[in-house]
Amino acid sequence: MGEVAWSIAEVARESGVTSRTLRHYHAIGLLIPARTAPNGRRYYEEEQLLRLQQILLLRDLGLSLDVVAEVLERRSSASTIEVLGRHEEWLLREQLRIGQLIRTVDTTIANLSEGGEMKPEKVFEGFEHNPYEAEARERWGDEAVDASYERMRGWTEQDVEFARTGQVRVHEGIAALKAEGADVHDPTVQELIQLHYEVTSLFWTPNRAAYKGLGQMYVDDERFRRTIGGGDDSVVEYLRDAMTVYADTNLSE
Repeated sequence: MGEVAWSIAEVARESGVTSRTLRHYHAIGLLIPARTAPNGRRYYEEEQLLRLQQILLLRDLGLSLDVVAEVLERRSSASTIEVLGRHEEWLLREQLRIGQLIRTVDTTIANLSEGGEMKPEKVFEGFEHNPYEAEARERWGDEAVDASYERMRGWTEQDVEFARTGQVRVHEGIAALKAEGADVHDPTVQELIQLHYEVTSLFWTPNRAAYKGLGQMYVDDERFRRTIGGGDDSVVEYLRDAMTVYADTNLSE
């Protein structure tokens, strides 16, 4: 008698990972099912469930899928410690930076409460320069960038969380749908683009031309191609094409 196996639907239900994401993990070689039935249905055994557990643990640490694959591929304790060690270094640097920001805010509050003055270098201590700001101001103008910052200042906690997680959901979902061969006009694809538009609208509200231009910028700019496609430019082009369909269908000039 063979080992007990669970269908993709059962694994999705128990793990909280969508079937689409599991299919994407299969497509990129991150999580190969124990077997695939003639009808295409995937089945997972204990070995795959334990691997999925590792994937989810590593994702919770904030690791990208590329780094997760690297950790799991190497398998040895020494290499895993090395990869996690590099990530820990980043987390510690980020912890120090945030700690400095907290101290800067505390000092500012104290000085304002006491009517004191602060030197400029103390006012901005701990803040990172946004490398995209100058480029954004040149591309879209000061008024648009300032309006975006003003909009962000009015965010609720839900808005912050939506901005943090929404883009990741879109990028992973788009990659999975492309791997399945879904047409960019498919309602499931367009639902994801609706999510993308809603996340984008937290910062600014693009019209038809602007939203299509944003999609083209993703393709033209290496930084966005790397972030969105993870080395697969065709995923970025797929996102652009889906955004174009959404814009032509739903947005006005």
